[in-house]
Amino acid sequence: MTASNSDPVPTSAPAAVTVLGLGPMGRALAGAFVDAGMRTTVWNRTPGRAVEPARRGATAARTAEEAVGASGLIVVCVRDYDAADAILRREPVAAALRGRTVVNLSADTPARARDTAQWAARHGVRYLDGAIMTPTPTVGTPAAVVLYSGPAELYRESRPVLDALGGTHTHLGEEIGRAAAHDLALLDVFWTAMAGWAHAVALARAEGITARELAPYAQGIAAILPAIFDGTAADADAGVFPGEGNPITSAAASIDHIVRTSEAHGIDTGVLRAAEGQVLRVIGRGHGADGFIRVTREVARG
Repeated sequence: MTASNSDPVPTSAPAAVTVLGLGPMGRALAGAFVDAGMRTTVWNRTPGRAVEPARRGATAARTAEEAVGASGLIVVCVRDYDAADAILRREPVAAALRGRTVVNLSADTPARARDTAQWAARHGVRYLDGAIMTPTPTVGTPAAVVLYSGPAELYRESRPVLDALGGTHTHLGEEIGRAAAHDLALLDVFWTAMAGWAHAVALARAEGITARELAPYAQGIAAILPAIFDGTAADADAGVFPGEGNPITSAAASIDHIVRTSEAHGIDTGVLRAAEGQVLRVIGRGHGADGFIRVTREVARG
């Protein structure tokens, strides 16, 4: 289910929402709710962080219990689920949450999301898990992207409030770990790419090329990736790995050139050596004519 923030928000009375956690993202969430005219209560373990949201019109609660009691919908955005547990699972907050809805937008693993959902069910707490996929400045704008998983009816009920965060909201299904799983897989793409970019900059600089000189060409490489993602996703799901025109043996040769040049300059090649090892194992199993995405089978082999 995918929808934008175009659905109407009831105007008969201001909606009430509580935000627990006021780091940069938590403050952005609170600001978006305030800007949407919602009665917004905020709380943070470090009281000083409530100053900015309060100046914008939020109510700063003295305790987490007080903050929870102010709204039927509680949005949690803290460092991880250890931090979330330290707030939600302690009395008297846990008791105050009974019958209320928690939307947890903290980042962690799918297993932690499932564990939290089980705890919530045992304690009479209605629970949605979620992941914010765009940076802080996008919150409250059309560029925001938020993913959710959990009970579909609870998601639909919560949407009039959540729409204040702007952008696109997508319900990924009722299995509670799906939002966190999407989050981790997509961050895997991002951080692997950032590691590649950092290594490429080091290699280029060693050869007398500045990062600014390299950047336009790197953007050209990035521009071809969407079509590659689409094509190889279909192949991976179908379990076929065509390598016509670009077999994995070509990848092996290319990676070898990068490794040898990097090591000649004293540049660390740990990440590339790991990738090379995966590729060489695929070739060693007799699949050298296949495409690169066969590596997924090698990675999953463990």
